Amino acid sequence: MLVTGASAGIGAALARVYAEEGWDLVLTARREGPLNALAEDLSHRGASTVLTEDLADPDAPRRLFDAVGARGLHIDGLINNAGFSRTAGFLNTDPAAHAAMIRVMLAAPVELARLFAPGMVERGFGRILNVASLAGQMPATGGDTLYGPIKSFLIKASQGLHLELRGTGVHVTALCPGYTLTEFHDVNGTREEVSTAYPAWMWQTADHVARVGYAACEANRPRVTPGVMNNVLAGLAKHLPDRMALNMVGGHAKRLKRI
Repeated sequence: MLVTGASAGIGAALARVYAEEGWDLVLTARREGPLNALAEDLSHRGASTVLTEDLADPDAPRRLFDAVGARGLHIDGLINNAGFSRTAGFLNTDPAAHAAMIRVMLAAPVELARLFAPGMVERGFGRILNVASLAGQMPATGGDTLYGPIKSFLIKASQGLHLELRGTGVHVTALCPGYTLTEFHDVNGTREEVSTAYPAWMWQTADHVARVGYAACEANRPRVTPGVMNNVLAGLAKHLPDRMALNMVGGHAKRLKRI
């Protein structure tokens, strides 16, 4: 199982769940220290290989594919989890940061799936779990303008690949968590705002999200959204008129003081 963005948060939680279920792991992220610590923590459950890569580099997916092959490993599972957001606003964000978001969260998952899925199909077994977001089922949020659309693409791409690979033994699922207790909001600078704006009952743990994702992928569900309230919000966004839905997410952005 190759896990991208495995150094923390949902990626690390997914690595732990899959290790518990008997999978050997290939862990990748930019930060080597946390990867080594996770590999050591999971060493009693199976083999963990650490490969540091920055998926913002266009050559990173091919390097990962080649590095895995050079070690004689077969990848029967792929978790596309790596991601981040920029909440300062579209016009206030360096275009290079936007390009990196698109590389890491859109182009890299597509390329990694294209590289590793043929081997899974050939062996008649595989799992591809793409970590999208509840944001991908909602209207885009001003201030964090590209995040939702990128996640929406990942959901649609996952559903299409799910249909294409049906009957091959390869399962494809999009995991769409809502607010999750990870370092994600510390990194994008919104921790204080989201902690104030949203009550504790809206938050889920990374472990819970990971276990929901694992079960859904094993069941070959094309998409799963953990949490009753998150499913209610996704349903509202789907059925509300555009103006009302946009006003709903516009209020979210104002609470975060991003627009």
